[in-house]
Amino acid sequence: MDTRQLGTSDLHITPIGFGAWAIGGGGWEFAWGAQDDRESMAAIWEALEAGVNWIDTAAVYGLGHSEEVVARALEGMGNRPYVFTKCSMVWDEQRKIGHSLKAESIRRECEASLRRLNLDVLDLFQIHWPTPDEEIEEGWVTMAKLKEEGKVRNIGVSNFDVRQMKRALAIAPIASLQPRYSLIHREVEGEVLPFAERQNIGVIAYSPMASGLLTGAMTKERVKQLPPDDWRQSNPDFQEPLLSRNLRLVRLLRAIGDHHGRSPGEVAVAWVLHHPAVTAAIVGARRPGQIKGIVGAGGFWLSPSEVAEINAFFAKPAGTAKSKHLVSR
Repeated sequence: MDTRQLGTSDLHITPIGFGAWAIGGGGWEFAWGAQDDRESMAAIWEALEAGVNWIDTAAVYGLGHSEEVVARALEGMGNRPYVFTKCSMVWDEQRKIGHSLKAESIRRECEASLRRLNLDVLDLFQIHWPTPDEEIEEGWVTMAKLKEEGKVRNIGVSNFDVRQMKRALAIAPIASLQPRYSLIHREVEGEVLPFAERQNIGVIAYSPMASGLLTGAMTKERVKQLPPDDWRQSNPDFQEPLLSRNLRLVRLLRAIGDHHGRSPGEVAVAWVLHHPAVTAAIVGARRPGQIKGIVGAGGFWLSPSEVAEINAFFAKPAGTAKSKHLVSR
């Protein structure tokens, strides 16, 4: 795969990165259910063999477990991929998750992530959530100091709005922004993405397939069978009336993809990458075989008419959209 410079950083990344949220395993607040670590590592190896050159994880994923699995997968690897992780979400002995941007907390998180990942330096260290808002300045000053000290190579933010990014920029440059962005979550299109583009802040979009909804593998039956500790069970996108709408969208993505030999997930990710502000997209995988059906999105370009057709889906009342692709089938 080709690579793209992430903002003004020294990182040149592939348009698809490996997302390590789900491989954190079960038993925590935002889990995806139980996970086999061997399958997680095999999925990582498959992504790297396909050309992916970066992994995005976070300390809170599995309460440290995701970072440990990433480290095991990369153990002994000579030419390792870039490793990105995140801070600000912390937990106590009862596994209750909270938020802190205090200097001492961020430093403690950085050291813990370095230890779990078995690294001397983090390629990209990101503030996961801008919470508490009043601690953003203290947190970003600390991030900048960690970069100066050589603990991290680059610093970025996630889930920040424009006002919060401006406050951070007054202290130190932002290498990257990680927002939620997909066909069914386009909130950042109005202000956030245009601001990032103007400021030359790299954008790595998370959940480009809406947490599995747009892969083509999700059905109403599968949603009913999600394990009790899968956070998606309580997500409105996986409940009616949105679930039916989202699955209708998948039908359109499948029809468009069929004309190119592509999966619905590839079409969904290609649509995200179509935005000029987006540098790359994070694609999660829990077992071998999953990444193969998506990684091709990095070199797949939708035509202007196909982009318009996808966008038109949301402009028409449910059940009235007439896709030329659906009709042609």
